[in-house]
Amino acid sequence: MSVRPLPRLLLVLALVPLLLAAGRIRAPEAAAPRPLAPAAVCSLHCDATDPSRATQETFPVAEVNVNGRLLRLHVDDAAGMAWASIDRGRPDDAVWLDRSWDGGATWEGLLGKAAVPATRTGARTLMYNLYDPGAHRRGLLRACGDAQGVTCTAWAHTAVCAPVCDGTGTAPGDTRPVAPTELAGRTVALHADSAGRVWATLAGGRAGDEVWLDRSWNGGESWPDGSSLGRLPVPAGATGTGTARFNATDPLGRLYGGAVRACGRAVEGQNGSCTAWARPVTTRSAAAADALMYSYDPTTAYWPSSWWNSAVALTTVIDYLRKSGDTRYTWIVDRTFRTNRVAFPAGARSSDPIEGHFISRATDDSEWWALAWIDAYDLTHDRRYLDEAVTIADYVSGYWDTGRCGGGVWWDRERTYKNAVTTTLYVRLTAALHNRLASDTVWLHRATTAWNWFLGSGLVNASGLVNDGLTRDCANNGQTVWSYNQGLAIGAAVEIRRATGSAAALAAARRLADAALASPALVSSGILTESCDAPASGPSDCDDNAKQFKGIFMRYLQDLNSATGNAYLAFAATQADSVWSAARDSLNRLGQRWSGGGTTDHPDIRDWRTQASALSALLAAG
Repeated sequence: MSVRPLPRLLLVLALVPLLLAAGRIRAPEAAAPRPLAPAAVCSLHCDATDPSRATQETFPVAEVNVNGRLLRLHVDDAAGMAWASIDRGRPDDAVWLDRSWDGGATWEGLLGKAAVPATRTGARTLMYNLYDPGAHRRGLLRACGDAQGVTCTAWAHTAVCAPVCDGTGTAPGDTRPVAPTELAGRTVALHADSAGRVWATLAGGRAGDEVWLDRSWNGGESWPDGSSLGRLPVPAGATGTGTARFNATDPLGRLYGGAVRACGRAVEGQNGSCTAWARPVTTRSAAAADALMYSYDPTTAYWPSSWWNSAVALTTVIDYLRKSGDTRYTWIVDRTFRTNRVAFPAGARSSDPIEGHFISRATDDSEWWALAWIDAYDLTHDRRYLDEAVTIADYVSGYWDTGRCGGGVWWDRERTYKNAVTTTLYVRLTAALHNRLASDTVWLHRATTAWNWFLGSGLVNASGLVNDGLTRDCANNGQTVWSYNQGLAIGAAVEIRRATGSAAALAAARRLADAALASPALVSSGILTESCDAPASGPSDCDDNAKQFKGIFMRYLQDLNSATGNAYLAFAATQADSVWSAARDSLNRLGQRWSGGGTTDHPDIRDWRTQASALSALLAAG
């Protein structure tokens, strides 16, 4: 987005009245900031949405009198949108919105401009987004009007309030998320309290030194609306000072995982220095969830760009919401459901077409989404989600086939492969439906049939580990033992036990778990390790699928742990501690290698898939 150049001085003088009327410059300032070319934003709704779709109406700034007309800014905080209105007007009076992405220094003008019609005394604009969480931008909006003179309201939401506003309040605790920086004998430090609010201090200095915070919504790449927050000089007679406290998240704007740093300037030499960027920590799981939500795109309502991985990430967020009691992300459940329940062509969500109801040719992808909606039902008790899981399970049931190998679910519509993941997902799904549908017998029969087939299929080898699949001749193919196959088998057994009360199913779950924990194929030096996790001297070669495998294992091990009186809690705690101490960076991003390691040339892999996986490890530890 480019900034328009200022005209030459004489041209400005000649065009000032016209520019004022058009909203292209601010009055009465002589050196007005320059407006930006508007660009459409889509979040929960797209720019230019009719205000009739608003679900609430607030007035965060005072109305303004424009030569007898009333100019108002209306805000729907639930949608993160605003609109402007002018009343007591005359024909051809105009009203519009300005939007700024840099705290008001520059803005997009004339958004939704509307004129009062000849038969009315008022007009209103369409709604525009206050925030752009998909692009990690925090905006400001104001209402402007032209009624024989151009006037604007104040900008709305200049301070982040979550729920305490920037620059106010205190909370116990004082941690330093990153190391301080030294500047000509001064120490500049970043601090965080137990509520996740941050401040900066400068010590060992002299009068005239300065300290401040920078806040970025995109991981430190830029900070146009968060520069020099709380900037203060060291007062006369003192050697240090500190800023007020500021928020690092903005739930109203759905901006999670904001990054902050402390900066200082020495009075002599005009030198400055800043700490590294960091995100504060309230609890380990909350910090990891914030970093995961940073990558969720409200516009497309999933984590670009992996389809089944997004189902597992959604399930992980729901697990976090249910376990923590945090409600900040509950909105993504309905948002993901409504946006993605429709059909998509190949390439829009997956390499395969999505045919509606989260169904595609890949039966395991469909099953992952069904389990996500069961988890959503458990969180919300909204029957829509359980019904969706039934729809998906009905589809998958069509690929249960006794014609080859005596049973099992085909991995794809082309019926090319019978593997562990597809069948154990089916067992977990069908047993879970039985456990939630009153008077069911159909899903119970399918669940027990599939479970018994799995136990006799040969997919579990002599070491108690689950290999990937079967050959065309129905023999164990000896392919890689993946942690998620092992975990899903454990989860299937636990859900069968809930459905039937079978002690044998619980015993089978324990055998599968014990075999995994004892196997060097899955555990190295006490830490869960995927076969594609490379040693510390090289990069991981785990693909986007495998990045999430270990978290799936931990999710279902946690389920078994709850059914066995915490028999596996010590192992879970070891994983969580290692993830947090060895695989985390200052932005609370969690890596693929839970034991840590890596070099500058070969760093650990970190993305939203590894984040979701590691969050499951943190949740399993309680």
